[in-house]
Formats: sequence, structure tokens, C-alpha cells
Amino acid sequence: MTPEIFTVPFMQLASGDRLSVQVYQYVGATAGKKAYLQANLHGAEIAGNAVILQFIEWLNTLDATQLIGEIWLVPVCNPIGTNQRSHYFSSGRYNHYDGKDWNRIFWDYEKAEEDLMAFAKSHLKSDRSTIQHQFRQQIQERFSGLLEQLNAPSGVPVSELYRYHLQSLCLDADYLIDLHTSAGQGLDYVYYFRDREASAAWFGLPIGILLDVYDGDAFDEAFIKPWLALETCFAELGRELRFDIEAWTLELGTAMQCNPQSVENGLLGVKNYLARKGMLATPEPPLPLQEMKLTTRSTIKRYYAPAGGMIQFKIALGSTVEAGQQLYQILSFNKEGRLPQRTDVQAEQAGLVFDLSINQAVNQGEYVLGLL
Repeated sequence: MTPEIFTVPFMQLASGDRLSVQVYQYVGATAGKKAYLQANLHGAEIAGNAVILQFIEWLNTLDATQLIGEIWLVPVCNPIGTNQRSHYFSSGRYNHYDGKDWNRIFWDYEKAEEDLMAFAKSHLKSDRSTIQHQFRQQIQERFSGLLEQLNAPSGVPVSELYRYHLQSLCLDADYLIDLHTSAGQGLDYVYYFRDREASAAWFGLPIGILLDVYDGDAFDEAFIKPWLALETCFAELGRELRFDIEAWTLELGTAMQCNPQSVENGLLGVKNYLARKGMLATPEPPLPLQEMKLTTRSTIKRYYAPAGGMIQFKIALGSTVEAGQQLYQILSFNKEGRLPQRTDVQAEQAGLVFDLSINQAVNQGEYVLGLL
């Protein structure tokens, strides 16, 4: 099976060159669901590109009869962020035009639509497939109105230009998978949304973090929040309804690295998830379910440097700690005629070290590590 490959230009540079994303579209012999996968939304988070490359190579070995529905793959989905550099180091987390996080800029239909309850009331007796079709159509119609702003003489900022072209690729998807890594050193885990715990386990990752609180307008959030809100509206009207619409963010290890184990974990997880969703009919049996540690985003404890200086000791990634155990030590210099000082930081509570900053030199208030 070979994909249709097409390029989506979204921004012309002063030099006349155009920045684009490239899409690999696989269409099965049988119609079905649409899965959308992208990688490298943050510039330093490159491991997902290796996952997509290996997934492409694997899909190319299949026959079209083994794919039910279609799969869209978008590696290097943010060429602006990917090409941002300071010396040899990737940054690319923030848009240098406006300072916004590249993953906090996306259009959210839930915010644009004034009355989801009215839609729910008008479809209270409709079957789920009808509701899903008409609601998706309503989302796409509202989204298409943004094109008028893009084409207006006044134009729009870079972030709005970029988000329109990227989101236009996925609004009709059923399953969205956004491949990320830590901004520093990180374990492999998956972010998931409410009522999707069972499906989260299909990725075979050791940790699942429920997004019970939102930073706002992330890619996965903007995709699924309207559907979660509509489910809530139906529940308030006395009808329990779950749509087969899911969004995931896979965190696959450390920034600026394609760690082979993290890449393999991501690839196996994506294949297993899509197989269990009935999109892949291959001789490979689905992976057996693994025990997954489930937690919530709101319980994550993040530690920030209480003083500026150099970190001489930091606990290892993946360590389990008890309350009161030392996490790291800062050696602080001063300009006050005093000897250097050491500051020991202990854990406020027990937890698992799932994320570490890379830089061992910190200013006061900078992020150091996170505990689950």
C-alpha cells in the first residue's frame, strides 16, 4: 500500500520561500474511521517523527484490504518551531513573533459556539451517528468562516495562519494522536481525557495522565473539547452518550533525541491502538494489555529552583521518592561578600520522578523536575 502524498503551504517568507507541511494519506479498501497523527509541534520534540517514519515503512508493507478507513500522517508539523535554534540547541516551544506556546493557540469550537445545549435538545431523540455527523458538520462550517479572515486585506497573525492550515487537516478525524516529548528529560506516557481510560491502556505505555485541568487551547484539547461538552449537555438532559471521538498526546522521552526505546514504544502503541479500534486487520495480534499507572494532571507536583546556582545533585529520572527525600541540591554563589551556599530541596510528598530539566544551571524560579 502506498500513500497519497500532498503538501500544504501555509506561510511565505520574505525570501519568497514557502513553509509547508507534508501529509501522507493512506486510504483502505474499506471505508471507515479517520485517524490523524502528527509530530514535532514543539520544535525540540522530534521523536514522533521517527515513529511516523517507521509507521510509514510498516504501512507500505500492507495491502489496502488490511486498512479499514484512512490514516493521515503529518511529521514535522511545525517547520517554524523545528528550525528555531540557539547555537546548536533546538528551542521552538514558543512562537518568536508573539511569545505564545505553539501548543496553546488552536481554535476551539466550544468557545466559538454560544449554545451547545440547544443543539443537544434538538437532537435528544436522534441516533448517535446522526448526531455525530451533524455536529461535525456544524464545527466544520464554523471553522470554514475563518478563511474569510485569512483572505481579508488586513490578514491575520502568523499563529492564526498556521493553526488554520494545521487544524483543517484533522477536524473530520475520529482519532487524533499528537506525538510529543518532554521539554527536558522525560518518561514515556500518554495524556488522555475523561471516560477514555480503557482506550488509553491500548497504547501500552506505563503511565496515563488524565487531563482534568487544561492550560488552554492545546491541539488535542481544541479537537475533543466540543465533543466532551456535548456529552455533558446530553447528560444534563438525562441521556448518557459517548461519541467514538478520541484525542491523545503521547509523550515519548527526551527533547532533541530520538530515543530508540521511546520510538519503539510509540510505534507499538499507535499500531496496537488502531488495531483495537478496528482500523488495522493484520496478522499481528493486538498487544496484551499492560498495567498502567493512572493519575491526574492536577496532582502533578512541579518543583522550581528556590535559589539561583548550579545543580550538583539531582535524583534520577524514574526514581520513586518518599516525602522528605532529597531531590536535588543547588550550589549558589553571591555578590554579597559571603561564601557560596548549598540549598537542599526535599520532596514535599511521595511520588515518581517523571520529568527533569536538562540544564544544570538554574535561575531562581526556573523549573527543575516534576513528580507524579
